[in-house]
Amino acid sequence: MTTPVFEAVSLDSVELLPAPIDPSWIIEGSPVARSGQWSCSPDTTTSSWVWDCTAGTFNWYFEQDETIHVIEGEVIVQSAGNEPRVLRAGDAALFYADTWAEWHVPSYVRKHAILRPHIPRPLWFAMRVARKLRGKGRSGALG
Repeated sequence: MTTPVFEAVSLDSVELLPAPIDPSWIIEGSPVARSGQWSCSPDTTTSSWVWDCTAGTFNWYFEQDETIHVIEGEVIVQSAGNEPRVLRAGDAALFYADTWAEWHVPSYVRKHAILRPHIPRPLWFAMRVARKLRGKGRSGALG
């Protein structure tokens, strides 16, 4: 049996299950969120999800680094000390681990999200060295 080189999916086909927002985080409205995971890296550190949400305003805590790509709709995000930013279909953003952001969904938003735990710099360096010693270093080019 060979190990797959990649996984692929039509994001429209990912089954979304209820993913309630913590009621204490909701500022306004009654947002209803759903999510579905479609992949996880072999080392289990990185996962890919589809998430959607109806209208509402709420705080969101990012436990891990989360890179998002808005697929449909829009969201206005804001964090302490920063101007609000509108993210629409086609836009991408990176939310850092252990941070909060306020999300305002005017009507509906659907996003693709890639979650990865924050790796402290010394550990990241050790992992990079180990990878190079195993001969699995990358040049950094996308393929």
